[in-house]
Amino acid sequence: MSPSVDALDLDTRRSTREGHRVDPAHARSWQLVNALHVDRFDAAQLGHADAVILDIEDAVDDSQKDAARGHVLDWFGAGGSAWVRINDVTTPFWEDDVAALAGHAGLKGVILAKAEAPDQVVATFDRLGAKAPVVPLVESAVGIESAVAVAQARGAFRLAFGGGDYRKDTGAENTPLAMAYPRSRLVVASRIGGLTGPVDQPTISTQHAVVREHCADAVSLGMTGKLCLDREQPALINEEMSPSAADVAWAFDFLASFEAEGGVIKDGSYKPRIARATIIKERAAIYRIAPPTSE
Repeated sequence: MSPSVDALDLDTRRSTREGHRVDPAHARSWQLVNALHVDRFDAAQLGHADAVILDIEDAVDDSQKDAARGHVLDWFGAGGSAWVRINDVTTPFWEDDVAALAGHAGLKGVILAKAEAPDQVVATFDRLGAKAPVVPLVESAVGIESAVAVAQARGAFRLAFGGGDYRKDTGAENTPLAMAYPRSRLVVASRIGGLTGPVDQPTISTQHAVVREHCADAVSLGMTGKLCLDREQPALINEEMSPSAADVAWAFDFLASFEAEGGVIKDGSYKPRIARATIIKERAAIYRIAPPTSE
């Protein structure tokens, strides 16, 4: 148990937080927590992140993989619950990860590092008992070009973008223009695969203005979630990845006017606007954003 959380009410607080957690299919903020830092587990679970990921992959040196995995299992055994970023299938650690995690009640699902092919997703899903959802983390040129097949793989839940490794693989810069292609590929692949919009790469900067800018870039392309490394970022990401108050007001007003006018399509702009307004209204309900009130 993390010493930062009072043991007397931990179970109650966990239950309350999980009861109010956004469905992972629509989770906006995905907070990565180094699995060696056990003292941060409880605070992350009780924090603002829609989804918490205990990281036993890139955040952990090879020599400490077993220890990190053990910390996760111990925490699950004490009542914790979270997603886990596991090692990719080409490493010797993948076998140990899926064997250890399979069937654990605390496991919400896994983030599969460096996913490049649908069979990797299926193998992971099956080894976890065909119960735990798999989020393929696409981090290479091969992965981006295979994104449609990966999104259609059995067990695939959502796609996520590993921008750092993608840039290392391709030599691309971390600019909106350079990142537009891989992000758009994941958005299109998610749509074809019937998945919710993908989860964007983390923003390393802790400056709120930078995080807001990066969220806006991702949202403009159709992404609906974002990885993060900083415990201060989830609340900000949740705000930026949700419909704005102005958008919600417009959606409710437009749909109300449309219905009041008999639901008659008057020109070619109506169907796209109806679709957009409906999506905004649905997302407002998911994120518990209150509709505008009449004065």
